Amino acid sequence: MRHRIQLPMSEYHHLSQSEAFFYLTHENGEKEKIPFHDYGRIYKTPGLYEQIFYDRLRCKSPIVVTDLLYKAHQSIDQNFSELRILDLGAGNGLMGQALKKYGAARIVGVDIEPMAKEAAYRDCPSAYDGYYIEDFTKLNETKLGEFQDWSFDCLTTVAALGFGDIPVKAFHQAVNLISENGWVAFNVKDSFLHPADQSGFSRYIRNLLLSEHWEVHFIERYKHRLSMEGVPLFYYAIVARKRNHLPDEVVEL
Repeated sequence: MRHRIQLPMSEYHHLSQSEAFFYLTHENGEKEKIPFHDYGRIYKTPGLYEQIFYDRLRCKSPIVVTDLLYKAHQSIDQNFSELRILDLGAGNGLMGQALKKYGAARIVGVDIEPMAKEAAYRDCPSAYDGYYIEDFTKLNETKLGEFQDWSFDCLTTVAALGFGDIPVKAFHQAVNLISENGWVAFNVKDSFLHPADQSGFSRYIRNLLLSEHWEVHFIERYKHRLSMEGVPLFYYAIVARKRNHLPDEVVEL
């Protein structure tokens, strides 16, 4: 089903990514204003997320990050089909679906938005072997043990870092659920790697990239999607191997 969506007029084009919104026109003619980051509301309407971000704004991050992860994995002659992947900020499953095409052994989705799980099983029913609604800043010992039992050797996070969707502490927790010599594949807005950005998340990512605990395989700048005024938004896709446990002192939590 195609929805009647409308991006705001030019006077709103100064808004940041975190402030952006669009209008959804209902059958009765009523217009609903929906922020780009109100994922719970967007997921409630089947096909709306894909239409606004993938059809209209041409997002291609799941494909770019998955392709780089596969390329890095193949470069050391490992079998991609043996990967056990934790997909953090899984949303309605488009990243899981992209990973599934390469035949990963296990893919487990995690999101903090309750509606995400329902949307993932509705929109991408075969993508995940499990799906959790959890806050990774507040995992108790029982839940932490449950995640450890999956024996993850890969973490993916796409279009969910740096805007408050996934805090530094949550991402750090997820990274440390990955086994030694496991893979981490994610993307960040290009400005987050600039020294002028002194936000906690930006400093964390730069610390990781320079850390002896990581081996970076790819850092590739690419067009993540268009902004609401049609201007390309550039991100970095990053694929690295985690060599050992990341101590808290490596990062500024």
